[in-house]
Amino acid sequence: MIEDLPIWIDLLLLITCLLTIGFFYYSNGKPKRLTIVLILWSVVHSALAYNGFYQNMVAIPPRFGLVLIPSLLFIIYGLLPGQHEWLLKARNTKISTLLHVVRIPVEIVLFALFIYKMIPELMTFEGRNYDIIMGVTAPVIGYLFLKKKIGSKGLLVWNIIGLILILFILLNGILSAEFPFQQFGFEQPNRGILYFPYVLLPALIVPIVIWTHLSDIIILRKKIKLNVTL
Repeated sequence: MIEDLPIWIDLLLLITCLLTIGFFYYSNGKPKRLTIVLILWSVVHSALAYNGFYQNMVAIPPRFGLVLIPSLLFIIYGLLPGQHEWLLKARNTKISTLLHVVRIPVEIVLFALFIYKMIPELMTFEGRNYDIIMGVTAPVIGYLFLKKKIGSKGLLVWNIIGLILILFILLNGILSAEFPFQQFGFEQPNRGILYFPYVLLPALIVPIVIWTHLSDIIILRKKIKLNVTL
């Protein structure tokens, strides 16, 4: 854990993780086994981060690859054609849209980490991070979709914008960390994600948000195509 950091920041991040898992669970037909895997995954990375495993930045291969690579594989596997039938049957698009409200507390946590010099300003809403827009608009878009004020096409556009925004800040976060390929944030690098519980941002929250956007885009495109065909 990060010394001298107020406990409320840790608690807010942990609560956000629980909310993310909860939204994932209810928006995907309550998949118990997959949810248990996510919880175990979070526990493993939390334990490693708590014991300082990821703070060794000179290890070869880079230890943080244990966070990024499996998360990428999880996203890819979850988008394979064989998963589409399950997604179409299980997905509750209204709840998956509301999932993105977790980006509001995430932005609060990121700003607090910047204040305590654990991440660069560019990762906050005062810098290059516009991701809070999706968190604020998620309940509005969800409500409009529920009331059929916007259709699948409007929700598709919103998801595409949200995907672009989170991929943009993810790239900035990676390039501002103290890796050999660091490009930004040299005066105040991205160190916060190496500590517990903030490792859960790249290990859990961000992959779920990205996967939810991508899978909703796939689902909405199929629904739009089906309606056109009919």
